[in-house]
Amino acid sequence: MIQSKSTPLSNPHSDSVSSTPGGQKRVFQELWFRSSAGLHSSSTLPNSGFFPPFEEIMLPIGTFKNRVAFITGGGTGLGRAMTTTLSELGAQCVIASRKLDVLRQTAEEISRQTGNKVHAVQCDVREPQAVCHCVDQVETLTGLPDIIINNAAGNFVCPSEHLSPNAWKSITDIVLNGTAFVTLELGKRLIKNKKGASFLAITTIYAESGSGFVSSKCICKSWSRGTLQVGLILHLSLAAEWGRYGHRFNIIQPGPIKTKGAFSRLDPTGAFEKAMIDRIPTCRLGKPAELANLAAYMSSDFATWMSGAVIRFDGGEYVSMAGEFNELRRVTPDQWKMMEAMIRSTKGS
Repeated sequence: MIQSKSTPLSNPHSDSVSSTPGGQKRVFQELWFRSSAGLHSSSTLPNSGFFPPFEEIMLPIGTFKNRVAFITGGGTGLGRAMTTTLSELGAQCVIASRKLDVLRQTAEEISRQTGNKVHAVQCDVREPQAVCHCVDQVETLTGLPDIIINNAAGNFVCPSEHLSPNAWKSITDIVLNGTAFVTLELGKRLIKNKKGASFLAITTIYAESGSGFVSSKCICKSWSRGTLQVGLILHLSLAAEWGRYGHRFNIIQPGPIKTKGAFSRLDPTGAFEKAMIDRIPTCRLGKPAELANLAAYMSSDFATWMSGAVIRFDGGEYVSMAGEFNELRRVTPDQWKMMEAMIRSTKGS
């Protein structure tokens, strides 16, 4: 139980305070307020030590030898982390986005680090002609890919009443149309060439629930609880339809993983990071390398029976926010004793 040094709490077991239901309620409310404030101000979360990140590469070296991986949004953030892991495991990677200078720098750095060639191909996934040209280049450089990761995204927080038509269009074109254009262009060519492949989409946990202030992205990743419409439903539908062509389709829904690009737009002041951590049962943010390990496994031959899967990867954040009584985790043992006494003393219905 967390107490203030300057204003000690009343003794919850004192007869003068706790002998009536009203007195018990007042004491409980004071205890609840103090303990909640203490939890928010605490610099050390109690169970973060139980779940330390393990950032070493999980799969055997050579897992992706003689394989080609195509990653959209591969120049920065999570895309870069996944590219690095796949390259370390032997894949020849092709990364694509609009910013060719960023791509080239990333490709050079990862190639030096891993000893495996990483190619940079400029592509604006919002434009079907650009996607077609990009895939032409990929075929010339490496042949058609064995692994496709749809990771390109547009992220920013904004009150929906401030959302302009251009901002809406920008997000929907990248997240929704871009995923469709890349998947369909590559899929058709793979089918024509009788080549199998693994498709993986990186979405978000609030694609299922919806979320204020990021409505455009939620709607692209799913549509409210018609879920898995749009970006998600495309992968799930094709998992059923294109398995006969040797294609697998899976989805990862990451929770908050701190990268410079995403957090600079989603938490520009840094004020909300603590609140995020506080509601995650594992008491920490995810690491890019952890997501990269999961993506590598799901794209590998170790997961050939996995298709149509939607993996929530968020340290328990989604279920923590979803349960109506989950805030009771803040209740201390003394508070539980008081609550139980109050419940037992309740008369009637």
